[in-house]
Amino acid sequence: MKNHNQAFYISGGIPLEGEIHVHSAKNATLPLILASLLTDEAVMIEKAPKLSDVYALCSLLEHFGAKSEWQDDELLLHAESIHNHHAPYHLVSKLRASFVAMGALLGRCGEARISMPGGCAFGPRPVDRHIKAFRQLGVEISEDGGDFLARIHGPLKGHVVFEAPTVGGTQNIILASVLGEGNEVLIEHAALEPEIIDLADMLNAMGADISGAGTSQIHIKGVKRLKGIRYRPIADRIEAGTLMLMTAATRGRVWLRDVKIEHLSAIISKLRESGVIIQEDLASRSLNLDARGDLKAVSITAVEYPGLATDVQAPFGAYLATVEGVSVVTDKVYPDRFTHVDELSRAGAQMKLYERTLVIRGTKLHGAEMHASDIRAGGALVTAALAAQGNSLISGVEYIARGYEALPERLRALGAVISQESLDYQPNLATGTFGG
Repeated sequence: MKNHNQAFYISGGIPLEGEIHVHSAKNATLPLILASLLTDEAVMIEKAPKLSDVYALCSLLEHFGAKSEWQDDELLLHAESIHNHHAPYHLVSKLRASFVAMGALLGRCGEARISMPGGCAFGPRPVDRHIKAFRQLGVEISEDGGDFLARIHGPLKGHVVFEAPTVGGTQNIILASVLGEGNEVLIEHAALEPEIIDLADMLNAMGADISGAGTSQIHIKGVKRLKGIRYRPIADRIEAGTLMLMTAATRGRVWLRDVKIEHLSAIISKLRESGVIIQEDLASRSLNLDARGDLKAVSITAVEYPGLATDVQAPFGAYLATVEGVSVVTDKVYPDRFTHVDELSRAGAQMKLYERTLVIRGTKLHGAEMHASDIRAGGALVTAALAAQGNSLISGVEYIARGYEALPERLRALGAVISQESLDYQPNLATGTFGG
């Protein structure tokens, strides 16, 4: 479905109840798709999320000469040959993860031409750390008309030292280094996120030699070739966290299935601190959330993993807007990631930004018209609308669809009253004369 000119219509104030399975992680799947460029054999991604970002990256791979094909919920990728190593702006402007194609193309072809990436607009996210890291390994990089041109001269050897951890930068160096006898690279101050481990696990199963993923030091020895594989990405910790916050905001009770509980420890800890009862079942990879009791305000800070993820900062703020008391929210990963604040105020949220610190005074929310300008801001607006008394319209669905698959259908299964309609559809928000 085309999501432009679409909106969510939500009748809020209904506690979410029931059971829901968590999808595979978008942020893990995207680099796995790019890793398929490193072999001339077929790669099958099991339970791949059907998100617009995934479709956009598949279009980029097809531009390079690879084939992509959906077989039910499995994504078949086959880069038997690469005939194009240029990623033009009209393709990479759709998502930031496309810049990680540089590493995959360098690994497979020895050269790459990548335009500056796009994605959500919530503050600067420069690629200078990626470029500096490549240059530390002797990769020749120049700029031409808004494109970065990269070329490898001989084996990649040496130390990459990141000034601060970067997930995309770490993935880029891994993808560039893993293929090619004679390569030997040590990444220091590497990102610790589970998506890094997932990429290394898949590549190692394909025949790579990567050690230390999940620690601050990753060692890579290049190999002659990589083979094809069938692989299932890890569960989406961001989708799981957002569903947990929606449950808490609506004072509901929900079972989350197919989760990686160890990836959710920070959000579990903060939700428990606020009064949400959470039962963990490691054997069945399930969480039971019960938010029907007394809840209290807490303060949160988004930091790199294993701390609270920046991608749940906005939905967490939407939940805290419903909890009596004063909360303080800061984001040390993307300090300007507060595009949702003005929109939530339309629903009655009492929020005020002091430089880069958000102070929230919890209150009862009411229905409103709101617009999502990035993926996770969209998750925050839906969280607030589900909790609010009355009816809401949320536009900007094309952003939400980048990170949350089939969200209206999945929330309806938990009892929410939500539909996706054309913006030309004219509901009566005052009386709620739109359907679920």
